[in-house]
Formats: sequence, C-alpha cells, structure tokens
Amino acid sequence: MDRLSDAAVEQFIAVRRDIHRHPELAFSERRTAALVAAQLGAWGYEVTTGLGGTGVVGQLKRGSSARTLGLRADMDALPIAEATGAAWASCEHGVMHACGHDGHTAMLLAAAHHLAQHGRFDGTLNLIFQPAEEGGGGALRMMEDGLFQRFPCEAIFAMHNMPGIPQGQLVFRSGPAMASSDYATVTLHGHGGHGAMPHKATDVVVAAASLVMALQTVVSRHVDPLQPAVVTVGAIHAGEANNVIPAEARLEISVRTLAPQVRRSVEQRIRELVQLQAQSFGVRAEIAWRAGYAVLVNDSAQTARALAVAQKHFPAEQVNPQGPMVSGSEDFAFMLERVPGSYLFIGNGADGEPGACMVHNPAYDFNDLNIAPGAAYWVALVQDLLSPTP
Repeated sequence: MDRLSDAAVEQFIAVRRDIHRHPELAFSERRTAALVAAQLGAWGYEVTTGLGGTGVVGQLKRGSSARTLGLRADMDALPIAEATGAAWASCEHGVMHACGHDGHTAMLLAAAHHLAQHGRFDGTLNLIFQPAEEGGGGALRMMEDGLFQRFPCEAIFAMHNMPGIPQGQLVFRSGPAMASSDYATVTLHGHGGHGAMPHKATDVVVAAASLVMALQTVVSRHVDPLQPAVVTVGAIHAGEANNVIPAEARLEISVRTLAPQVRRSVEQRIRELVQLQAQSFGVRAEIAWRAGYAVLVNDSAQTARALAVAQKHFPAEQVNPQGPMVSGSEDFAFMLERVPGSYLFIGNGADGEPGACMVHNPAYDFNDLNIAPGAAYWVALVQDLLSPTP
C-alpha cells in the first residue's frame, strides 16, 4: 500500500491546523474552499467551484477507462466556543471545528496530493468538498446544482472520524448505518389567567408536561423494540411569572430513526399524540414538522468492495467489518440515495485516550495521527477500484 512520506504527513497536519484556526459555518466556507481549490489546481486537478454555494470538485483523469469514482469530505464548522487550549485553536469567537471536518478535508487533500504525483489508476476521480453538512443540507444543494450530472460517479464514498474507537481503526457497516433526523415545533394555545384561579384558564403548561410524558411512549410502546428510534423533547418555553398561567407553550422535539418505515410511523404517532393530548386538556395544538436528513444506507456491494480494500492493505485488528449503527445523522445519506456507495468511520481515539472527546463538544479536536492512515486508505481505494486494466 502506498503510504505518505513523513514530510507529506507533516504538511497536511499543518493544513488541518490552519483550517482549524479559521473555521467557517455552513455556506460560509469561502476561505476553506479557496484553499482547497488552490491546492487541487496546483496539483493538476480540473477544479470547479461554487457548487452548492461554496462546494468544490476536483477532477483527475488517468488512462482511457470510462470508470468513475467519487470521494467526499465536508468543510463546515459549528457555532461552538472552543475550549481545547490548543496552539491551533479557533481564531473565530464562538465558531470551531468541533466535528473534525477540518481533518476530513485534510485527509482527502493529502490523498489528492499523493494521487496526483504517484497515482496508478485508470478512470476519472471526482473529489467532492462539500459545504454545510451540519444541518444545512449542503449535499442536497450540490446535487441541485447538478453535481452528479456534471461529475458522474459509479460509486461514492465518505469517511468520518469517531471518538470512542481506537485511533486509526476503520469501521464499516453494510445497510442502515446512521439515523434519519426530523424536527417538530409544537405550539399549544390555551387561555391564560391568574395562577390563583386556574379554573378560569386552560393551562398549556400542564398540557405540555403531560405531552412530554406521553411522547416517551412513542418509542417504548409504538416502535418495534428491535428497531432503534429516539424521540427527544429538547426545549419547553412557556410563561415568565410564577402566578400567571400563560396562554401559549412551545415544545421543540427531535426524532431519530434507522428505518424509513419507522420514520413514517413515528411521525404519524407523534402527530396523533399531540392532537389527542391537546384535546384532553382543552387546548389547541399546532405542529410544524421539519424533515431533516434521510436514513444513511450503505450499499452492500460497495461496502464489500470498500471493506476488501481495507482488509487487503491494513492489519486485521485495524479493520472492523460490521460496526454498530449510529443514532447521529449525516447528509451524505442523500448522495447515497442517488449513487451507490458507502460511509465509513475512522477511530479518533478510544475512551481514556487522546481523541476520545466526543464530537460537538468544546473540548473536541481531530486526531492528527489519522491524517496518514485516512489518506492512505483513500489512495488504496482509488487505486484498487480504478486499477489499470492488465
């Protein structure tokens, strides 16, 4: 397997830390996109910018084969104030790379550099640097801009770091791998009044409290216990004074499922519960439902190919052929609905080790030790899947 030189690894660790110092939120990744485009262009890639707003695609063709392959990395940061204390900590107050997208971008750039100089493959390689994965749906925006019409891919792959897994371990999973994400805002309308005379009001606070408890039965009593699902009420807003019964209460709900049919069933049950609970307390309910990301389903054939590459080039203890499902969500799911492919994890550090801090945490940081194996895996995947015809 081709491995990056020590000098190349250090070069892209520096790139990763530079991106980390200058994080950019969804659809604002202008500096990062410019850095990516400049690097790819310097290495001989045909570069297209502006897809999905700030997305970048670098295309490299070798040989005469009509085969095509896509690799994707995300670029956006999160609205979190960093607390790592690292020398390369964010320079942007309240914004940080708390999910490792800086590392994903650096790993793919490192692979791009190596493939441009030493790559042995026959076909067309499309490197996709996507904006706005963190809730912005950047994958959809790039596809709406004609991503796969302009850059056809027979298969597509992406990689995400994962704290809690030994550093550098590659984790694969065939079939459903990451949850869908949906969100609901429930507004309860009642009749406000004096706290000392509740019989002259219709109390939305009591109705909201009962609804929170009722929603716990959606998973425990409505969903097959062998099918994962999560319903979370993350916020309740109602009233301002202890002696006033407010006229309105608002609940913010998130829903995660790992099967499309469960996703539909859970939505239906939540809608029914909200209305029935509201009626039982004499209040009126409005539901604003916002569909988020789809269930991420890895294609079995492409996952088998990706796994075979890892098993060929990495020690057995560094490869997990069928990891667990993850209740987090990822908009690469939309790309996989259009193009067969697979999404894998690379361990950021086992519990108690450097890199174990969970993503979306102010103390999280991407483990730079993953630059080398992450890039090496991408290089191996490209060269194996687009191997020259003998």
